[in-house]
Amino acid sequence: MSNEEEEAIANQSPLANPVFRAIWIASVASNIGTWVQDVGTAWLMTTLAPSPIMVALVQAAATAPMFVLALPAGALADIVDRRKLILLAQLWMLLAAASLAVLTFTENVTPFVLLAITFALGIGFALNSPAWQAIVPDLVPSQQLDSAVTLTGVGINVARAIGPAIGGVLVARAGPEAAFLFNSVSYVGVLFVLYRWQPVPTGDQTPKESIGGAIAIGVRYVNHNPIFQIVLLRTLAFIFFGSALWAHLPLIAKEQLGTEAGGYGLLLGTIGIGAVGTAFLLPRLRKRVSSNSIVTGSTVGLAAAFVAMGFIASLPSMCLALLPVGAFWVANLSSLNVSAQTTIAQWVKARALAVYLLVFFGGMSSGAIFWGVIASQLGIQYSLVLAASGMIVTTIATLPFPLTKVEKQGLLPSLHWPVPYVALSTVDHSSPVIVTIEYQVAGEDQEGFLQLMKKLRRSRLRTGAYRWFLSQDVADHERWIETFFVASWSEHERQHHRVSHEDALIQSQIAALHFGDDPPVVSHKIVRYS
Repeated sequence: MSNEEEEAIANQSPLANPVFRAIWIASVASNIGTWVQDVGTAWLMTTLAPSPIMVALVQAAATAPMFVLALPAGALADIVDRRKLILLAQLWMLLAAASLAVLTFTENVTPFVLLAITFALGIGFALNSPAWQAIVPDLVPSQQLDSAVTLTGVGINVARAIGPAIGGVLVARAGPEAAFLFNSVSYVGVLFVLYRWQPVPTGDQTPKESIGGAIAIGVRYVNHNPIFQIVLLRTLAFIFFGSALWAHLPLIAKEQLGTEAGGYGLLLGTIGIGAVGTAFLLPRLRKRVSSNSIVTGSTVGLAAAFVAMGFIASLPSMCLALLPVGAFWVANLSSLNVSAQTTIAQWVKARALAVYLLVFFGGMSSGAIFWGVIASQLGIQYSLVLAASGMIVTTIATLPFPLTKVEKQGLLPSLHWPVPYVALSTVDHSSPVIVTIEYQVAGEDQEGFLQLMKKLRRSRLRTGAYRWFLSQDVADHERWIETFFVASWSEHERQHHRVSHEDALIQSQIAALHFGDDPPVVSHKIVRYS
């Protein structure tokens, strides 16, 4: 494909794709329902138990399941049919929201019942999110991925602009049970669209992984991907302090501003309006400004807005202050999300994104509890000032760790490993495998060789090896032996399909330092007894 063709595809909106458009519209409707639910839940808790800690626990209950289930959900999404997993999670959330509507209508809801069903909704969200994020690259060409991720953020913020206003009106006129019923109905569109969508089969013939093995591989991938680790670090640094916004907003509306549910919905809607306006500008902005500058600038701007929020006593003034809050919030999270999506390989995408979501919601959940405790002891004003200070400090501290863009081609499978010769009549696919590669490296090349082997170590462990070491022959100082262990022959077969073009480049650079008429000697051994 020529550069002109790639640019033409990249400039086309993902919404021109009928499947992406249908799923996007359905998800916006579902997200509107989620925000309506959030208004009803938060406001109901301010009525049942109006303390900063209990209100903050609503957010903690919604996000804590992600912290517990993110990795298993991500592993599932990389093993089973993602479409079916999302359908199951959406149905679970529909039933949970409908149950809360019935219990509230019959006046059988208590603070702990409310927290329990909010937790149940969080379980559905935890099962849904890794798979949902991972299907985005399946819906659009790779050239449109940045735009598709941004549009996903736009959809969330369109819902944030509309949903709270609807939620405020419903809660004020019909009670929180109406908000919960509205949310349960909002899942129907996603269920319908996903039921009709038939994704293109991948054609992957490699053996399926177990849940435990898939989780272990996913964790190792993240542990040995320093670029992705920086995304996680920057995300945690932002979200722990940024969570003070959502932990305090219900009580800011009720106690600081003296407004009711409609006013709270207006505040949330204002944040959404600011977010939507910025989200449409972000693709153009990213062509001129780096993601690092966007994240740094938006974090500093949000910190300034937090300080202002603590001293505002009128609803109109607070709405004016929250417009840039929405803009800074979406600019930051959209940039971090794009960085996360574009630094991980497709074969492990759901698991790696699950770790990203684990960090995000773990920071959000723990931050909500932390800022709830601080506000109960010192007041909301001081809590917001402390959160703003923390943002500034962590922004400065993370400047030495910039976000890095990885070219899509570098993450694609190179498929350059030959199929290993097997003389055995049968191979035990469950036995551990030991792979050794022998190199001959001249003394003057060995310093560069060792530097490259450090990169190769990460590559081996990232793609399936669980142990790696390099040894030197004491009788021949130019003879080096690389050894790595893989959990099973099936896992090693999968490893052949995971090695990327970026990994292949490292291996070719190492091979260039090998001297002799023959290439490096590769051997495969199966462990019989241990």
